[in-house]
Amino acid sequence: MIGRAFLATFRTILGDSTALTLLIGSAILYSFFYPSAYSGEVPSRIPIAVADLARSGASRSLEAKLAALQQAEVVARPPSPEDALRWIERRRASAMVVIPEGFERHILRGEQGTVALYGNGAYLLRSSTALAGVAAAMGAIGREAATDQAMALGAPAPPALTLIQRPLFNTREGYGSAVFPGVTFLIIHQTLLMGLALLAATMRERQGPLTYSLRGLLGIALAFFAVGCANVAYYAGFVFWFQDMPRAAGSIAALAAATALFVAATVAAALALASFFRTRERPLQLWIITSLPIFFFSGLSWPAAAMPAWLVPLTRLLPTTPGIHLMIGINQMGASLAEQSDELLNLAALTLLYGAIAVARYRRREATPVER
Repeated sequence: MIGRAFLATFRTILGDSTALTLLIGSAILYSFFYPSAYSGEVPSRIPIAVADLARSGASRSLEAKLAALQQAEVVARPPSPEDALRWIERRRASAMVVIPEGFERHILRGEQGTVALYGNGAYLLRSSTALAGVAAAMGAIGREAATDQAMALGAPAPPALTLIQRPLFNTREGYGSAVFPGVTFLIIHQTLLMGLALLAATMRERQGPLTYSLRGLLGIALAFFAVGCANVAYYAGFVFWFQDMPRAAGSIAALAAATALFVAATVAAALALASFFRTRERPLQLWIITSLPIFFFSGLSWPAAAMPAWLVPLTRLLPTTPGIHLMIGINQMGASLAEQSDELLNLAALTLLYGAIAVARYRRREATPVER
């Protein structure tokens, strides 16, 4: 009975082009379409203008280092700061560097050289990236000057502290790398939820009230469970690698266990929700109005600490809230199952809760003479 229901569910999916597109096609489409918006999340080759008023060897050395930066590209060398400002006003440059007169003289005397940096505030990310590159080039010039001074005056004492910056989880330090891995599991959740609800509503329109035995319901659940696990494997195994997203930090066994619980809770919730839909259009309408709130409730971009206290427990009724925390923690951050025990228990409880609701709904319908 379980095997027949399992195969019948796949035949139903393959026979419904809309459901097939929602369950399989949309997952593939999202894997390439959604990350493309963040493909340029780390700006590079930002145009800058350099006004060299010093016209010395040190200023030319600084210009050469600026031209070699990945973050910035020297597009103009205007003769004055006013001319450099016009490049920014015309949006032909995102930032400008002004090297004042006496730049080299101050350095050779052991004094502090000054360089003025200006960015366009209308494009904060581009300007900050360009200025960060300029600051790195100036740091290189400063180290060279310190070496020259040390050769003349004697080696200075080493610094007491050295700052080493190493991003742990979001190694690219981009917005897409922070958001897309979490949104991935929201996509999987929503496609499973709406795909199953769409099929159930379609069958109810054609056949009337749906009735299933416990084994038949389990066969349907296993079919959608297989689809969900395949989607997770596709994203975690291929898409994250192809899109160069943070990945594979945890063990495969931990990821498999987390995937099983997350997909099981999602399928149970989908079966319970599908029992309430009677028309084919309702699941798609629900998808449109709930995707964004569910994303915020997950705590991915809006932390739970910023939510009203009464709302936080309610968000735990959604499989996405513990599910995204669990999958990101293991796949992106390398957490163990023991460290994610709260999320595991939350998903297990939701699986039992929504599974019981689904069984009660479909078996109760079977015992209702009026609907027969």
